[in-house]
Amino acid sequence: MTRKLIAGNWKMNGSLDTNATLVGEMLAGVGTPACDVALCVPAPYLAQVQGLLAGSSAIELGAQDVSQHENGAFTGDVSATMLRDFGVRYVIVGHSERRQHQAENDVHVAIKVKRALAAGITPIVCVGETLREHEEGMTEFIVKRQLSAVIHLNGHCISEVVVAYEPVWAIGTGKTATPEQAQAVHAVLRAQIKAATDNADRVRILYGGSMNAANAASLLAQPDIDGGLIGGASLKAPDFLKIVAAAD
Repeated sequence: MTRKLIAGNWKMNGSLDTNATLVGEMLAGVGTPACDVALCVPAPYLAQVQGLLAGSSAIELGAQDVSQHENGAFTGDVSATMLRDFGVRYVIVGHSERRQHQAENDVHVAIKVKRALAAGITPIVCVGETLREHEEGMTEFIVKRQLSAVIHLNGHCISEVVVAYEPVWAIGTGKTATPEQAQAVHAVLRAQIKAATDNADRVRILYGGSMNAANAASLLAQPDIDGGLIGGASLKAPDFLKIVAAAD
């Protein structure tokens, strides 16, 4: 059975003081989790959170983005090797907010996945449809197209990634796909991955659309949901810890 992964995405939130309090509460309450746990924090706080997590194996450090370039004149970008210097274990790639606000496309995402893998960092590759696409019955086409670009560029290395299905219409809205809706899309992604690699069983597929303490257990009970990419609930230690506890 695949060990589940619960990854918190702080988005553009945090401060030195609040980070210290939040991580301290999480470490105090996480115990020895039955799943893998990660916190994907804003780049300016990587060094601080790396220090806060030092000495604990219960929670891994993650980043929220990585450059598609290795190095050079790309002001503001953060390379995969820079992330590796901070002990980053996971990095979110292709989040819908970056696709929308920074105009990232499928090719950009696929290249970023390649850079992360080359640096020994596990990319959490986000795929998902907008509300319009959902209502027009395009969900399967959209998520398969987005994942196909990653598979095409990275080939057999696809077995080293984590995939996160995040229906855009359910991110930060309080709306959540039903467990049955989420499972149906996860099954589609699972079949696509199985067609691309003999090691498909190694690939974890997370649900990333407003998973919270109240709905985590029902979502995580689905056969093809291997964890969660958690937004707002990862900023509240009690809520995040309840989700971690549900991933048994």
